[in-house]
Amino acid sequence: MALQEYDVFSRCHPAVNFLFFAAAIVLTVVLFHPAYLLVSLVCGGAYYAALRRSRCGKTLGFLLLALVLVAAVNPIFNTLGDTVLFTLFGRPYTWQALCYGLCSGLMFAAVSLWFLCGGIVMTSDKFTSLFGAMIPSISLVLVMVLRLIPGYWRKGRQIAGARKCIGRSAAGTRKEKIQGGMDVLTALSGWALEGSVVTADSMRCRGYGAEGRRTTFQIYRFTGRDRLIAALILAALAATVYAAAGGSARAAFFPALSLAPVRGFRPVLGLAAYAVLLLIPTFYSIREAILWHSLRSKI
Repeated sequence: MALQEYDVFSRCHPAVNFLFFAAAIVLTVVLFHPAYLLVSLVCGGAYYAALRRSRCGKTLGFLLLALVLVAAVNPIFNTLGDTVLFTLFGRPYTWQALCYGLCSGLMFAAVSLWFLCGGIVMTSDKFTSLFGAMIPSISLVLVMVLRLIPGYWRKGRQIAGARKCIGRSAAGTRKEKIQGGMDVLTALSGWALEGSVVTADSMRCRGYGAEGRRTTFQIYRFTGRDRLIAALILAALAATVYAAAGGSARAAFFPALSLAPVRGFRPVLGLAAYAVLLLIPTFYSIREAILWHSLRSKI
């Protein structure tokens, strides 16, 4: 059985899920120290693997390739830095620009992983439940935007598969492939227009646009487990911010490379707290899987 079936964090209250992913994404962007970025990438990859398991290989491979590409290409456009490794196309290829590109690639890959995990855990009903009463219109728009590209992608694959079953696959010459792609795009556009009409009618029937304050039915309850996980997130977040505020995550790349050393009480505390914060969902998933297998073995 896949590990995501034991994912306790996915069954937490939407507020706990949102707090974690907001903290993970914001800290990954703000803390540009390579040690923090590497921790974020590893923890994000571990949780994504726990959620997707056998289907995570291609995504992780693509992100690692993008990381290497960003790191290698950045010094071509950014020539700042004192240490010149070699000259490429008449422009200096510097060590500092390479390090900056590596950190940029780490940040891109880590943030992408956390967004992917957030898209799996923070479903549309959770988002609507969390923000629907406060900002119903914006909440609905955000949910629709987040579902737009994945929904179009799935429907496009369904249309292409249906055409393949009747012998109309997008194979053959280049002209036939373009024609097949245009046919799929036409069918997808028609489906999207029809779906927008159905969605508008459904929203009207559910009271969107009506005068007066709308009420919502809450299916989520803030349990003791949610309080415990939220407390762990806030404690680890506070320790990370405390360490970062003291300069433990300081990183300067130009003109010379200068990174805060990871030694001493505050830097070690900050990095450890950051790792604990980002490993909370994976820890609970693995703990639940081990407990389930242990109980099953006793039957």
